[in-house]
Amino acid sequence: MKRSFLNFFQIASLLLFLVAIALLSAVTTMHFAIHGREVSVPALKQMTVVDARSLAAGLGLTVEVDNRYYSADVAAGHILSQSPAPGTVVRRAWHVRVAESLGPQKVEVPDTVGMNERVASIQLRRVGLEVGTTARIPFAGAAEGTVIAQDPPANAHSIESPSINLLVAAPGEELNDKLVMPSLTGMPIVSAQTMLDKAGIKFSKPVYVDVPIASVGTGDAVPKLPTIPGTVIAQKPEAGAKVDGTVSVDLTVAK
Repeated sequence: MKRSFLNFFQIASLLLFLVAIALLSAVTTMHFAIHGREVSVPALKQMTVVDARSLAAGLGLTVEVDNRYYSADVAAGHILSQSPAPGTVVRRAWHVRVAESLGPQKVEVPDTVGMNERVASIQLRRVGLEVGTTARIPFAGAAEGTVIAQDPPANAHSIESPSINLLVAAPGEELNDKLVMPSLTGMPIVSAQTMLDKAGIKFSKPVYVDVPIASVGTGDAVPKLPTIPGTVIAQKPEAGAKVDGTVSVDLTVAK
């Protein structure tokens, strides 16, 4: 009887040992399965886009050019900034978003005010620029589809982006001389104020607020790009509201 009990105890101990080994093996396998797919984002700034893509591909990452800006300090074709930041641990197959330098500004900004919107777009593309944000607002002094303001203005130097924001005359509406509030969110504050001024809409002193840097996210989620300082993040009245000469627009701007 005593011998049978000892045999049972030895068998039970062996089974427990085997179960422990199996659990440890499963945990170890899971650890390598999870962390084996992770990689540290390399520093890509100042590298050419071609070299950055080659380096990232070797780590299982993908480089995407989100924006292109003029820069007097970084040569054309090289990277100005990146997101996520260098050293951030992400999963393989993550998309690293970068801004590419266009080098120093070499094009002259044409004057599109008074042009038809389509003609203005062609003129901008002809000199290597593109249309940025287009806001529309009823304007008694111009025919529908006519550009009534632009930002940056004609002949501007040291512009940041190769895009020109346009304010275009929209169809008139019989609303007792009221105007339709354009969407200003995402625009540089200077551009927003220029458009409001040209449209004859009053605006109060902007309120500048701190905007927290967005998390790079987890899993396969696309990281959110940081808000550029000086960008309008909120407006009141909202886009589409009817305004007149008595209304003053309130703008909230990223500090």
